[in-house]
Amino acid sequence: MNATNLRDKIRQQFDSGPYPRIPLGKSPKNDAMLLYVHNLANPYYLRSQKVIGTEGKLILDAGCGTGYKSLVLAEANPGAKIIGVDISEKSVELARKRLQYHGVTHTEFHAISIEDLPQLGLRFDYINCDEVLYLLPDPAVGLQAMKSVLQPDGLIRANLHSSLQRRYFYRAQEVFKLMGLMDRNPESLEIDLVRNIMNSLKDQVELKAITWKPELEKDEERILANYLLQGDKGYTIPELFSALRTADLEFVSMVNWWQWDLMQLFKEPENLPAFLAMSLPETTVEEHLHLFELLHPFHRLLDFWCGHPNQGQFYDPVSEWTLSEWQAAQVHLVPQLRTPELKVELVKCVMELKPFEISSQLQMGERPVSIDSTIAACLLPLWEGSQSMESLVERWQKLRPVNPVNLELTTEVEALDFVRQTLTGLEKLGYVLLELVNRLTTN
Repeated sequence: MNATNLRDKIRQQFDSGPYPRIPLGKSPKNDAMLLYVHNLANPYYLRSQKVIGTEGKLILDAGCGTGYKSLVLAEANPGAKIIGVDISEKSVELARKRLQYHGVTHTEFHAISIEDLPQLGLRFDYINCDEVLYLLPDPAVGLQAMKSVLQPDGLIRANLHSSLQRRYFYRAQEVFKLMGLMDRNPESLEIDLVRNIMNSLKDQVELKAITWKPELEKDEERILANYLLQGDKGYTIPELFSALRTADLEFVSMVNWWQWDLMQLFKEPENLPAFLAMSLPETTVEEHLHLFELLHPFHRLLDFWCGHPNQGQFYDPVSEWTLSEWQAAQVHLVPQLRTPELKVELVKCVMELKPFEISSQLQMGERPVSIDSTIAACLLPLWEGSQSMESLVERWQKLRPVNPVNLELTTEVEALDFVRQTLTGLEKLGYVLLELVNRLTTN
C-alpha cells in the first residue's frame, strides 16, 4: 500500500471514529501529571536548567484529534496560543467545539497533515505530537516537518509505539489482516467480529490470555486502537534515535524520565555484579534506554522530547554547584504543585506537625515522597512564587534557631547546608526547579 492510500485509510478511520472519545465537558484542571507532561517549562528546564514563562508562546498540537490534548496544553501553559492540526476534518470540528465549550479563545484548528505544516507560515515555541508518528510511513519525515516550523530554541514532544511492549497486539493485527478485517475502514461490523473471534478462543490461547480483557467487550475505542488500527507500527529505542539523527534533531529526555532509570531494575543498585558496575557508567543515553526496554519493556509509548541540535545551554548539575552558586540560586516550585488545594494540605500538615506528602498529586517515582513538617514550613513561600535561596535559608534559621542536639545557635552555613540537601533531593525528583540568578530570563 502506498503512502497516499494509507493516509486516506487513516483519515477515514478517524473520521468515522474520532479519537480520543473523551466527553466534551471533561476538564484536565485537576490532573497534575497530565499538566506536568504538557507544560513546556518542564522540558526547557531539563534541557537548559532555566525557567521560562508560557505567556505569549505559540504551541502546536500536531495530530490534535478531538482536541482534548489541545485543551490540556491551554490549561498547562497560561497565556499561550494553541494551534491544532489533524488530517481528520471531523476530529477538527470536535476540537473546535471542545475548546469553545471550555472558553478557550486563543486557539486555531486546521485540517491538514503534519507533512503540510509549512503551509501555516508559523514558527512554534513548542510542538506536541501525541500518538501520531507511529502511523506515518516514516517517522523521520514527520519529525523533519515539525523541525521546519520549530523556533531555534523550541522543543518537540513526540512518541512512538514500542514494538517490544506491543508485540502481541501486532500479532493480533496480523491475524485480523489475514482475515480481511482491515481491508477497508474498520467499523462496527469489524469490531463485533474481533469480539466474537477473541471470545471464541480458549482462555489459555496465548494471544487471548495476554491481550484480551473482559472490559473490552464494550470499549470500541480500545479495540480499534489495539486490534484494528490502520498504519500502526512499533519501534525500539535504537530506531527512535535513528529517526532523530535522520531528522537532525537532538534528544533531550524521555518525557516520563523517572520511569527509565536502569538502576531501579536491580535489587541492590549499590551492589551490582562487578561487570555491570564497571560497564554501565560507560553506556550512552541511547544504550542505557535500550538496555532498559530490553530488560523491562513495560512502556507502551517511547515518549520523548527533542529539539534543534546544540541549542541547549551548558550547565553544571545541581549536585556539583559551588557554595557561591547555591547562595545565588533562585528556587521555583513545579507549577503543577502550586495549587490552592495542595497549599491548604501543606498548611494543615505544618500546623499539626505531620509529614507532608509532596507527591500526593504528582508522583514521579516508585514510592510516595514526604517531607518533615518543619521543612514544609520552610518551603511554604514557594506556593506564592519563586524564592531566593537566601530567603529560604533565613526562614530555616527562624524555624530552627538552635541545633536540637547541642542547643547552639544554627549558623547560616548550617542552615544553607540543610536547605541545600533538601532542595537537591526535591530537584532530582522533579518537584522544584533551581536556577542561577545570573541566568534568569524574563521570557
